[in-house]
Amino acid sequence: MNDSLVEYFRCPDDYVRLEPIGPLWNINGYFRFAKNLICYGRCAGIRTSASPLDILDKHCEATVKAGTAFLPFDPDEVIGSLRQEMFMSCEGGQATRKSALTGLYYLLRPFLPVAVRKHLQKLRLSGWRDIPFPHWPVDTTVDALCEELLLLCLKAGGLDSIPFIWFWPEGASSCVIVTHDVETNIGLRSCSYLMDVADEFGIKTSFQLIPEERYNVTAGVLDRFRKRGFEIAVHDLNHDGRLFGDKDEFLRRAKKINAYKQRFGATGFRSGALYRKQSWFEALDFSYDMSVPNVAHLDPQRGGCCTVMPYFIGKILELPVTATQDYTLFNILNNHSIDLWKQQIKLIMEKHGLISFIVHPDYVSGFRERTVYESLLGHLADVKSKNGIWITPPGEVDRWWRQRAKMKLVKDGAGWRIEGSGSERARIAYASEKDGQIRYECSLTSNDISFADAKT
Repeated sequence: MNDSLVEYFRCPDDYVRLEPIGPLWNINGYFRFAKNLICYGRCAGIRTSASPLDILDKHCEATVKAGTAFLPFDPDEVIGSLRQEMFMSCEGGQATRKSALTGLYYLLRPFLPVAVRKHLQKLRLSGWRDIPFPHWPVDTTVDALCEELLLLCLKAGGLDSIPFIWFWPEGASSCVIVTHDVETNIGLRSCSYLMDVADEFGIKTSFQLIPEERYNVTAGVLDRFRKRGFEIAVHDLNHDGRLFGDKDEFLRRAKKINAYKQRFGATGFRSGALYRKQSWFEALDFSYDMSVPNVAHLDPQRGGCCTVMPYFIGKILELPVTATQDYTLFNILNNHSIDLWKQQIKLIMEKHGLISFIVHPDYVSGFRERTVYESLLGHLADVKSKNGIWITPPGEVDRWWRQRAKMKLVKDGAGWRIEGSGSERARIAYASEKDGQIRYECSLTSNDISFADAKT
């Protein structure tokens, strides 16, 4: 039950001493833990609730005894349930009805004027502000839970600090990826503008290309992105909204998608409209995926993984979408500023997480939309200068996170050092408690036992 916490922080195993307090209730549900964190899973001592609205009295606490923290739940199970959106199973029979309506919508979509599509989308999304969980506009439940568990380990061990491998290379405070889902020929023609603007700000981005039906992805198209140093990922198969509708059909499509991975020279994947069934991802032969939103109140498929950090789904690394999509911002929220994005950036940076954007070439063809996009890149460049964030394509995040997952902290006579491929870029960090909150400090080098305050 300690694996998820060790994996999250990459700290030595013997600093994490968590044990179950007793038998767990056999029904998954919502409950509160620590500082009013809403969790989902099985719990000991109380009956969990089927709704996050009905858990005021479903509160549980940990106890510390003899150097161990005893928990009324299994952290691996709860963190896994949140990341994999298991709480959405509470919707029950609604899933079938929604799937049928989705199929009908995508069947009629090519014949619907944009104004009609926007109206239907707003009708379907009505009431989104009343959804209590995940938390809008950014949900950090998994990240906050990991912090609470590490505080318990500090208390249980009577420790001043716990060493761990910092989240990002060279001590970067957070990470940013900017991605572009290309949905139509119009969008494909707009990619040159996006690359030009990105190069002006010194930011390399990723373009997700649809292999079939929408437009022709020629060798020349692929070379245009590669020669300019931009990344390419596979975007669905044909973006018809049916990729996850039927398991057998999904497996058939997955074989074709995997073949396009080779042709595109891609290592990453994103599904159309962020439709997903994480338990099926094992059929996709990719190193990383970008199909799971952090909080999905305004997406076609609701839910959310409740974390701002990458995490593994089997062999695939998930890079969650943590910022509101541009289409949603412009057409659902009727917002043509970067104020919401600024708010999300701030919230994610508080947890030192991954700030992940989707900006569609199809939806930044107008002056107002392009002004917003350019303002975003300008703001990111400013935050990088002031706060030391790492802005990079998603493939680089995948490579780093996989390296970090294999690194180890080793103690010798001089102090702690990091071993493993890529360790020269890694930094030792220390987690301590101050006024009941977790506090991070990050070392200057991979072997330096002196350390400076981590950037926030």
